[in-house]
Amino acid sequence: MADQPLRTETADDVKKAVEDNDVRFIRLWFTDVLGQLKSFSINSSELDDAFEGGMGFDGSSITGFNPIEESDMIAMPDPSSFAILPWRPAENATARMFCDVQVPGGEPYEGDPRWILRRALQRAEDLGFDAYNIGPELEYFYFKDARPDDGGPEILDEGGYFDLTTLDAGSDVRRETILALEQLGIHVEYAHHEVGPSQHEVDMRYKDALAMSDDCMTYRIVVKEYAMKYGWHATFMPKPLFGENGSGMHVHQSLSKDGRNAFFDADDQYYLSATAKAFIAGQLRHAREIAPLFAQWVNSYKRLVPGFEAPVYLAWSRRNRSALIRVPLYHPGKEQATRAELRCPDPACNPYLCFAGMLHAGLEGVEKGYELPEPMEQNLYHLTPEERAQRGIEELPETLGEAIEIAAESELVLRVLGEHTFKRFIEVKREEWEEYRVQVTPWEVERFLPIL
Repeated sequence: MADQPLRTETADDVKKAVEDNDVRFIRLWFTDVLGQLKSFSINSSELDDAFEGGMGFDGSSITGFNPIEESDMIAMPDPSSFAILPWRPAENATARMFCDVQVPGGEPYEGDPRWILRRALQRAEDLGFDAYNIGPELEYFYFKDARPDDGGPEILDEGGYFDLTTLDAGSDVRRETILALEQLGIHVEYAHHEVGPSQHEVDMRYKDALAMSDDCMTYRIVVKEYAMKYGWHATFMPKPLFGENGSGMHVHQSLSKDGRNAFFDADDQYYLSATAKAFIAGQLRHAREIAPLFAQWVNSYKRLVPGFEAPVYLAWSRRNRSALIRVPLYHPGKEQATRAELRCPDPACNPYLCFAGMLHAGLEGVEKGYELPEPMEQNLYHLTPEERAQRGIEELPETLGEAIEIAAESELVLRVLGEHTFKRFIEVKREEWEEYRVQVTPWEVERFLPIL
């Protein structure tokens, strides 16, 4: 099997790669509305049929997909996403392809998260942009067990940010993970121990949003597969440990036009173009509405609290990491690197929906000419609520319950998801919130049982 990532663009390229690399099984991957990876496997002898008309499956058991009376779905493989899975045996190898989900007749299924992102990218294209480039930084934890006892998750080390000592027990598994990602065609720029104990980060080189969403899904499964090989459990849960930093997914982003970075302007004091300013203003204005797309779970809002590096205040800055959006300082000759870093998403989101929401919010600003407020360079956590109110600085929602009700009233979120997925997503998230809201937690029992 080749160590270098394969380059496939067409069905014929895939068939040749299958023959050259002794590939016996191909897993067809897609996601449900919550971003959970779904898969079924076909024999390599079925490839002609798969490329010609797709492979049928029952969508009624997939979260957010159609009910049973209209559940016939077709998985249409994308040949450019073909890759051989490095953790499977090389003999009779296993590969994967991401799929676009269609309905019988070949039309895109409106509930397919990949299609939702494609529609967002089409809006950008209609406005004259070539690409929406994304560079996410996904953090995660290694624990000894997926189902810990009452003592909570058991960490592997007490390491801190950038530690390179025996404190970082995960360095070997992280190395194997990076090698596997590179075999899958995912270029890794940085990898290091994060702030929290047993917490890690691997940063992928930026790509167009659709390819990067596929890479995020691949990244998460690769991290988990190699942790499992060591008998550990990797989790992208946003806040698994009380009193420690949670896991974020800071997203670096820019638009390109005619092959050049549309965010750069040499004559501006911040080196930001009018497009970049309006785009950032759009994300700030609509951040509360799209919150359930980048902070999707009940647990996400345990991370989005002041004091643990996660931003909650709707402002932008160049140096200040307490702001929602940071614009890294410009270095001469690095025009292509001009970007805006959205710091509130977490790595447990559905990347297709998250990036679609971010793009639509930014494009609202571009289309409607939103004005960007002045940057906030002081630590926003040090301001009183009155001072923040005086400056007009809003906050993200504090709970999933609050976030989902804001989203339920949002015309923008309806546009992002489309009516079909909007209805199902709101319904699923309201159920999650209601189920959580009625739980009696150990904290309540410990706090109140003895005194009430």
